[in-house]
Amino acid sequence: MADIIQLLPESIANQIAAGEVVQRPASVVKELMENSIDAGATSIKLILKDAGKAVIQVIDNGCGMSETDARMCFERHATSKIREAKDLFSIRTMGFRGEAMASIAAVAQVEMRTRLHKNELGTRMVIEGSKLITQEPCQCTAGSNISVKNLFFNVPARRNFLKSNAIEMRHILDEFQRIALANVDVFFSLHHNGNEIFHLPASNLRQRIVGIFGNNFNPKLVPVKEETDAMSISGFIGKPEFARKTRGEQMFFVNQRFIKSGYLHHAIMTAYEDLLPKDTYPFYVLFIEMDPSRIDINVHPTKQEIKFDDERLVYNYMRVTVRHSLGQYNITPTLDFEQETSFSQVQNFGMSLNVGTQEDYEKEMSPSDKKGNGAGEKFSRNLTEREHSNQNNWQKLFEDIEELEEELPGPAETQDGSGSITIESEWSSNSEMDDSSGSFSKNQKEPYQIHSSYIVSHIKSGYILIDQQAAHERILFERYLDALEKKQSFTQKELFPKTINLSPADAALLEEILPNINLLGFDIQVFGKDAFVIHGVPADIGGSQNEVKIIETLLDQYKRNLDLTLDARENLARSMARSAAIKRGLSLTTREMQELIDQLFACAMPFKSPGGRNCFLTFDLEELEEKFKA
Repeated sequence: MADIIQLLPESIANQIAAGEVVQRPASVVKELMENSIDAGATSIKLILKDAGKAVIQVIDNGCGMSETDARMCFERHATSKIREAKDLFSIRTMGFRGEAMASIAAVAQVEMRTRLHKNELGTRMVIEGSKLITQEPCQCTAGSNISVKNLFFNVPARRNFLKSNAIEMRHILDEFQRIALANVDVFFSLHHNGNEIFHLPASNLRQRIVGIFGNNFNPKLVPVKEETDAMSISGFIGKPEFARKTRGEQMFFVNQRFIKSGYLHHAIMTAYEDLLPKDTYPFYVLFIEMDPSRIDINVHPTKQEIKFDDERLVYNYMRVTVRHSLGQYNITPTLDFEQETSFSQVQNFGMSLNVGTQEDYEKEMSPSDKKGNGAGEKFSRNLTEREHSNQNNWQKLFEDIEELEEELPGPAETQDGSGSITIESEWSSNSEMDDSSGSFSKNQKEPYQIHSSYIVSHIKSGYILIDQQAAHERILFERYLDALEKKQSFTQKELFPKTINLSPADAALLEEILPNINLLGFDIQVFGKDAFVIHGVPADIGGSQNEVKIIETLLDQYKRNLDLTLDARENLARSMARSAAIKRGLSLTTREMQELIDQLFACAMPFKSPGGRNCFLTFDLEELEEKFKA
């Protein structure tokens, strides 16, 4: 039998290696910028076109390369970072495998200009698909200027798997931010399609965080600093009240290298226990410095996963250090029965409610207010005087419970029927209200709330239990999707326009989806760098919620759904519905509950929310009777 095993051609071997190292434009950005850091650069400029699909250019003032080194850097396993095997256990550079440049050149058109500081002339090289096209002397600045064009031009299948510009740009921003945070003493700038997104001078860590995430992050930061013989931990964590429902602002760095570690993240979440709202994630940028011989970074081609020789020790140090910082800066809750300030404010979805006596409350409320508040309307109570003791407040709490028990409806009457659920029988035929009084007719059972989260309404065969938030999300989702398709919406103008300042990454995203957002009923205009002015909001949410908060939540929701296979407009409608919907814990009037029910069952798909939650559950009287049998 003839020999069938043979060595692969160099070009094919490089393309196979590129499959591990170069997954998307963000991979190229990471490798080129890390090479600039290893070259000792103090200024790094990143230029992109079409989210890196057309052009990725990195310009630095590092040490540069000689003519021989310029040629050698495109060979596989050619590196200046290590010399022998034992160097793998003392690595402090970003790269060391010697695969990046060869892999990039295998799947793109690369042009490099580089010059040593001591030389007068530099070297220009052009490589396409691992083939050297040009190598010649040139005039250029000291350092390196590498331009990568038409990524995956010779691998069409890989290029077709690239996502939209918004998704690819988000991955690039993630890599850029991580490298910029790990090297605060280096100047960074990022330009995309001719617009400067980031301009980050050399600074300290707090200033770099503010420069990347925006000025509104400054008051949210809590310093972390701990040094031991085994390691040192430093950085910043976020205050619990600013935690978000989306990930992406949680970063670990070990010896200046970004890593992913679910184990260490669990240590952080344990330190925050009982401080975070449900299903939220705190902000943190934490740096661990330790002996390189105690970690193994040669685990994964992207070098984002490492192994510690004693993971339990690192876990405990991290948890204790974060917990100590939260306590040191008075973030953890304390109990002091000598003062009333602990009970003076209750946070309810961004509305500050000052607790007062019933008499104070009734004096403050106008006759129109006593009829009932609209969903989402803000109201406040005056602070009680000093002479009112905590004992009176507790007594008042129990009086409210007794009043609530008196208001609860009695057991549902048994009705004869066919056993099928007939929704129209209860709230279509009998749902007419007296317009003059706003009360229900004699035959209709009024809906009511349970824990300000669920709505109970009678139907012929029993009763129905509605999740008010999920139901409202479904209503708004279909409404916004229809507005986007028909390009028709109603805008309520703001009496005083509001200005919102975002991080450069969020500002770039908002500017990209702004035309579709305005189709939903918003009137938002760009107002300088990373700033926007809100002139109007959709008529159905105008005046009822914090518009700035809605925009911030909308962007978080939109980013969360970017990786899903959703149409851009469907994604925006889903995100907007999640942001603007009424939340659990919000009290509704009887009329508002009935309107919510009517609108829900007018939807094309009333059964599920856009996120997949059940909007309602039905319960038959026969089921209840069975449960009460002995």
